This record gives sequence, structure tokens and C-alpha cells, in this order.
Amino acid sequence: MGAARKWLVIAVPYLWLLVFFLVPFFIVFKISFSTTALSIPPYTPVFEFTEGVAGLVDKARQLTLDNYLWLTQDPLYLRSYLSSVWIAFVSTLLTLLIGYPLAYGMARASRSLRPLLVMLVILPFWTSFLIRVYAWIGILRREGLLNQLLTWLGVIDAPLTIINTNTAVYIGIVYSYLPFMVLPLYAALERMDESLIEAAQDLGCTRLQAFWKITFPLSLPGVVAGSMLVFIPAVGEFVIPDLLGGSETLMIGKTLWVEFFSNRDWPVASAVASILLLILVVPIVLFQHQQSRQSEDGR
Repeated sequence: MGAARKWLVIAVPYLWLLVFFLVPFFIVFKISFSTTALSIPPYTPVFEFTEGVAGLVDKARQLTLDNYLWLTQDPLYLRSYLSSVWIAFVSTLLTLLIGYPLAYGMARASRSLRPLLVMLVILPFWTSFLIRVYAWIGILRREGLLNQLLTWLGVIDAPLTIINTNTAVYIGIVYSYLPFMVLPLYAALERMDESLIEAAQDLGCTRLQAFWKITFPLSLPGVVAGSMLVFIPAVGEFVIPDLLGGSETLMIGKTLWVEFFSNRDWPVASAVASILLLILVVPIVLFQHQQSRQSEDGR
């Protein structure tokens, strides 16, 4: 009975991944080898499981990489990938710079105050994501609250143009994904033994030296986890660049939307999505492999 429970615990997450990740991915991957057609859905299926094994083998021999080759011929897709990775990287770095002090302050607060601080961090999740992004339009536009405040304080003479720029996209991503950075960092910092800092100071380290030699290295798992949780969804973000960005804001999420719903070119859009998934999954797998090797070496 115990063995059956063990296998059940292991099988449930794998079944979840199979149903909600692998199956949808293979459907999209299959569409990427199709050709566009004036039909519903707007492509000619490559594989038809009703054809039997012999039919599937014959179709597999006829597969072409035309849709993937098309992505290399049009610079729009390469620029979309590079722009998305860059925007996601900068946003992740800004989120880390803002989130680390917040998490550090939460971890050093009194134990009775920590639950309240955690609740304040996750409080924005109680409001619709779309509504929160829409709110930034009213804040960042030329007649918005931010320009009114800066003008009233005498900081600026003319309204700033922030909305419909990459700056607005950075602000929207950092605001939206800040809790995903703060919570893993807080979990890592809250578990840290404070006596290590006291021991380092007794041995002659300043508070800054103790931070860089002890606190920050011990919080690296939280840094990596938070960075992954911010970077991965930010690369494929669509809502924020669509609402806050301008015509010059180029991200792969917007490109996918155009290919799927405007151009109705599902095969090319599926190829774009497949490559995007590989860009995100391969570094994660390599990182987990490296972490496993380090754990084995530590033993």
C-alpha cells in the first residue's frame, strides 16, 4: 500500500505535465509543420491519426521546415525574440533591485509583523491583472496622475511622455511581477540563521562585508527562483506591451497575436511559439542539471 501511494504521489505531477504541457505543446508543434489554408481551422493538418501507422510514417517523410526557415528569412521575428529577451532581462534586473531590499526588510521585521507584510505584497493579486495594467494608463499618460504630481511639485514644466514607450512597459512588468521576486527572496532570507552575521561581525567583518560574504550567497536560491519566475513570463508578455507600449515596442507576444488573429497564419505562429518555448525551457533544464550536479558533488 505504501509503494502504491509513493507511485501515486510521483505520477500526479507527471500526469499534470503530460495533460497541460506536453499534449498542448505537441499540438502546437504539429501545427507548425502544416500549411496555411482558407478553412476552419486555417491550416492543412499534417498528421491524421485516422490514416493508421503506415499513413503517419508516409506523412512524416513529407515533413518540411518551411515555416521555421521562413522565420530566419524575415528579420521581424529575430528582432522580436531579441527585443523580448532584452526587455525581460532588464525588467528582471530592475525587479531584483527593488524586490531584494523589500524582502530583506520583511525578513528582518519582527515575527508578529511579517504576516502583515506578506499579505501586503500579495494584495495586488486580489485585483484583476488587466485592471491593474489599465490603471497605469491613467497614471502614466500626459494628463495622468504622475505628470500632475510632478508639475505640482515643480519638478517638470511640461508633461513627460511615458505612455506608449518602452519605459512604460518596464514599469508595468516590474509592478506586475514584483511579488514573484519578493516572495522567493523572503523565503530564502527568512530561513537564514542570523547568528552567522553576528559571527562574521565578531571576526572583523563590517555589516556590508557580512552581507556580501554571507547574506547574499545564502539568498542565491531565492534570487534564481525569483528571477526565473519574472523572466519566463515576461519574455512572452502580451497584455503589458499591448496596453502600455507603443508602435516601437516589439515583443514576441505581440508578434504571436498578429500571426494568430490578424494574419491567420497559424503554422508560422506555431513555429514562433515552439522556438519561444525552446528558448525558455533549455536554460531551465541546463540550470537544473547544474544544480543537481552541485548537490551530488556536495554529498
